[in-house]
Amino acid sequence: MAEFTQSHKLHNVLYDIRGPLLEHAQRMEAAGQRILKLNIGNPAPFGFEAPEAILVDMIRHLPTAQGYSDSRGIFSARTAVVQYYQGRGIQNIDVDDVYLGNGVSELITLSLQALLNNGDEILVPTPDYPLWTASVSLAGGTAVHYLCDEENHWWPDVEDMAARITNRTKGIVLINPNNPTGAVYPEYILRQIVDLARKHGLIIFADEIYEKILYDGAVHINAAAITGEDVLCLTFSGLSKAYRIAGFRSGWMTISGPKRDAADYIEGINLLANMRLCANVPAQHAIQTALGGYQSINDLILPGGRLKAQRDLAHKMLNDIPGVSCENAEGALYLFPKLDPEAYPIESDEMFALDLLKQQKILVSHGTAFNWIRPDHFRMVTLPALEDIEDAVSRLAEFLSTYKP
Repeated sequence: MAEFTQSHKLHNVLYDIRGPLLEHAQRMEAAGQRILKLNIGNPAPFGFEAPEAILVDMIRHLPTAQGYSDSRGIFSARTAVVQYYQGRGIQNIDVDDVYLGNGVSELITLSLQALLNNGDEILVPTPDYPLWTASVSLAGGTAVHYLCDEENHWWPDVEDMAARITNRTKGIVLINPNNPTGAVYPEYILRQIVDLARKHGLIIFADEIYEKILYDGAVHINAAAITGEDVLCLTFSGLSKAYRIAGFRSGWMTISGPKRDAADYIEGINLLANMRLCANVPAQHAIQTALGGYQSINDLILPGGRLKAQRDLAHKMLNDIPGVSCENAEGALYLFPKLDPEAYPIESDEMFALDLLKQQKILVSHGTAFNWIRPDHFRMVTLPALEDIEDAVSRLAEFLSTYKP
C-alpha cells in the first residue's frame, strides 16, 4: 500500500503548547489521574465566565446569524472596532480596514500567507507565542528571532533586532503585552522599533490580544498609534482573553498606515478572506457589546482582583524557591520563570516538564516551546485560583528540591 506522509511544509512548524506533553497528560487523565494544567491560557476551565451581556446579545442575534456575512465581517462589529481604536488615538482606519476572524490565530496565518514568498524573512521575538514562528514557516518564510532581554524587563533588544534585518526582511512581529513573559513595552522602545520599520520599509505586525490585561498601573500603547501614515501596521486583537470567551473564536485584524502602497498585498488578504467565506457570525455579534459595555476585566486586574492576586502569589512563591528567579509580569496571564543552570543543569527542558508532570501531576510548557534559546525556562499560567497556585508552586518546589536532570 502507498505510504502517506505529511507535507514538507510542516517540517519547521511546531506548536508544543499542545504537543507531546499534553498528549501524555491526557493519557494520565484517562487512567484516572488528576492533572493541574498550567500550560494554556484558557480562562473558562478556571472559573472565569463571560460577561452576561455578551451572552444575551449573541442569543438574541442567533435567528439572524445563520447565513454567511461579508467576508470581512458584520458592519456593526467592524464599526465598533474602528470606534474603539479611534478612542485610543488611531484615526487612520475605517470599516473596510477591519477583518473579523475565527480568533486572532486565523488572521495571523492569513496575513502571512498573503505576504510571504519562499525565503522571505519576518523578525519574531524570542521568546515568542509559537504560532507566529509556525505561521511564518507554513507560509514559506523564515522566522528570524530577535532577543527580548530578561535583564531589561524582557523588553526587545532593538540593537539585536536591527542587526538581523536583511534585504529579505518583510516585517517585525511585536507581541505586546508579551506572551509568555508578560512584558509591556514602553513608548520609547516602540518608537525605536517603528523607526527601524520606517527606515527599512517593513511592516509592523502588532499582536495585542492582552492589551486590557495590565497590572500595577502599566500602560499599553497600541503600535498603530505610533506608526502613523508612513509605516504599515497590522493590529491583532479580540475577545478571547479579556472577555473570557476563548471558545467563541472572535478576533479582528486592522490595517493602518500607507494602504495605497500596500494595495496589492491587501488584495491578497481580501482574496484569502473571501476564500474562507466569513468568520463565525454569532461570535461576531459579541464584539459591539463587548467593546461598548462595562469593562469587567478591570475588576480582575486592579488591587483586590482575582487575576492580580493570583499573579502576585505565583510570582512571590516562585522567587522563594532556591535556584528560581522570575521577572514579574506587567500584563497577560503568564509567568516565565528561569531555572538557574548551575542549580539545575537541564539539557532538555521538555524532559524537565515531563518529569514534573509524571511526579507531581502538574503540566507546564517548557521554554523552548516558545522558541527561547536555552533550556532554562518554563511558562506557568496564572489563571488557577489562589489555593491551586499555592498547591502547584509548593509541589514544584518539592520536585525541584530533589530534581537531578
